[in-house]
Amino acid sequence: MIFLQLFWEFFKTGLFAVGGGMATVPFLFDISSRTGWFTASELANMIAISESTPGPIGVNMATYVGFETAGIPGGLVATFGLVLPSIIIIVIISCLLSRFSENPIVKTVFKYLRPAVIGLLLYALWQLIPLTFLDASKKILVLPVVAFAALFFCCQKWKKVHPIIWIGVGAVFGIIAL
Repeated sequence: MIFLQLFWEFFKTGLFAVGGGMATVPFLFDISSRTGWFTASELANMIAISESTPGPIGVNMATYVGFETAGIPGGLVATFGLVLPSIIIIVIISCLLSRFSENPIVKTVFKYLRPAVIGLLLYALWQLIPLTFLDASKKILVLPVVAFAALFFCCQKWKKVHPIIWIGVGAVFGIIAL
């Protein structure tokens, strides 16, 4: 029964979380409150880990929740549930888009879909801010400001710094700040 529930919860998330991994966050808060599979604090940790590991954020979080809930099979089921709607939609769109790409209704739908995605992302941010500020020490709160200043300064001085270097430096400073 747990596998069916994992599949269904993440299928719904994959179906309605348009806009990428961070758009799944409001759905994950809802799953957390209804199922108790993870706490809001664990969700904040999942986001941090998912951001720093390779792969799509939503897939990483679905795999983590599934694994924590029902082991390796749970991770596979939750991940499959999350990606299946995208696969179905991509197949349907690829079959239909070439015929309807110039249709005014299709253009209008895509025009109004963009603000909805932005709204989902802002809602996710709104839910994450209290977790960040409640769980973080003052040192952690200074880290984004220092990171932005370093990024700004280094981009002025050295035009091309590979993003992996920034990720590594951020991880080191995050570990030191803890």
